[in-house]
Amino acid sequence: MTRRSRLLTTATAGVTAALLLAGCGGGDGDKSDSNDKIAGADTGASTSASPSASASAADSSGRPKITFPASASNVFEDQKTGDATKDAVLADSALSVNSMDEGIFQGSTSTKALAFYNADKALGAAITYVQGYIDKGDTWIGKTRYFDRKVTLSGAKDAYVTYCSDESKSFLKNKKTGKVKNTPTTADSYVLYHTKLTKNSKGVWQTTDIVSNRGDKACQP
Repeated sequence: MTRRSRLLTTATAGVTAALLLAGCGGGDGDKSDSNDKIAGADTGASTSASPSASASAADSSGRPKITFPASASNVFEDQKTGDATKDAVLADSALSVNSMDEGIFQGSTSTKALAFYNADKALGAAITYVQGYIDKGDTWIGKTRYFDRKVTLSGAKDAYVTYCSDESKSFLKNKKTGKVKNTPTTADSYVLYHTKLTKNSKGVWQTTDIVSNRGDKACQP
């Protein structure tokens, strides 16, 4: 049994192919990214991680604050690439993830952050994803780790981000009964994501498309 109630998969076959190609470094011709591959949990020691997403404060005017309960957190590795644009993409990609989880915790698909950091197909998928938890009366607790996050830029306003998630330490919890599903760690605890982000008129890198593959070998330790 997986930690998350529903797998995000939104792109059509054609878009999936484009996301996969871009995620492998084909988007902006940057040779430093061209050979990057999702390598799994054991990456180099230079990665950095945020301590928690339990309180994600607004970092500029107009950005909604995202809050988590004390019982749950997201940890994002690989935050700094040395390139300011790529770092901004990674930051907003993380906030897209956090916005979906905040919706789950609040039991609402109408939070400010959800539509702020997600748009187009990804917003529709995010709403469906959050609604799946609401319908089942579920939330989650524990820690989810996001690692091997890589960015490929495509022009001035498009970017592609690939990343893995490790859900082995996060668990579904029923809000009504309080029962926690302490499921064992399996291949399905790891998910590979390919996402597209587009910079809007406010300078926010919104996630606009996303495909995922639960149990992908590229993300397993």
